[in-house]
Amino acid sequence: MKNLINNSIIKTISLVVISLILNACGGVPEEKEELAAAEKVFSVDEVLEMVSKENDITRTLYTKAIVGEGKKQGMKFDEDWRKNDVEAGPLPALFLRGIATSIRKGDVPLGLYLGSDFPINNANKLKGKQAVLFEKIKKDQKPQFFYDDEQKLHTAMFADLASADACVTCHNDHKQTSKTDWKLGDVMGSTTWQYPADSLSYGDAIKVLNAYAKGTVDTYIEYLNEIESFKNSTKPEIGDKWPSKGNYLPKPEVFLDSVRKLSSFGTMKNLLSFK
Repeated sequence: MKNLINNSIIKTISLVVISLILNACGGVPEEKEELAAAEKVFSVDEVLEMVSKENDITRTLYTKAIVGEGKKQGMKFDEDWRKNDVEAGPLPALFLRGIATSIRKGDVPLGLYLGSDFPINNANKLKGKQAVLFEKIKKDQKPQFFYDDEQKLHTAMFADLASADACVTCHNDHKQTSKTDWKLGDVMGSTTWQYPADSLSYGDAIKVLNAYAKGTVDTYIEYLNEIESFKNSTKPEIGDKWPSKGNYLPKPEVFLDSVRKLSSFGTMKNLLSFK
């Protein structure tokens, strides 16, 4: 497959995400940034909640603006999107799996996966303590934090909601589904994050956020590269426009810029303790 963006540019995009966030917030005085880097220590729960919010924004944007609007333009999305004979993009859950795979290949010890009590893939069925805590999440949608004694990892579970029609339709109609009455706003499962340490420095928190951002870049670029190999499907034009405008897909920089605009201030407020 033809590479749309070479590895050096991929690395550059992922590494500048945090600097873009700083610019979106109007910049941070150098003295305050240095002080924060030297002194700020976050609990693991705080950092996992930060990255979870970044994930919520990214996945919602991908689900609504790419998958939902893309389907209206005739674009296809499939769980077997990586197979040579399938000309499609990743469904939202597979997009998340791609991000998790990218993170796992890096040097940041951050774990990420989806689970549910009604999963399409039985391997994602919640078990044990997570199944018990998920019952609480379904009732109040509040995150659950605990230490996994077996894996020796600090763990955080967050509600994974049916945030778009594309989620509901796909799950209700899937041939392997065990539940066919999903509705918008339902808690479909949980996004689970894990990390070995109980606290992180400012720099380590940035690394966690950057690992997630890089995973987003890697997976989205993999999708765009897949499009280049299409032989029997109309290829969308990749540039500055979105599927809502026609048979278009945003290039990685445009997609990430939209994520940045939606999430940057909240993340930096947490990182630098703005009041």
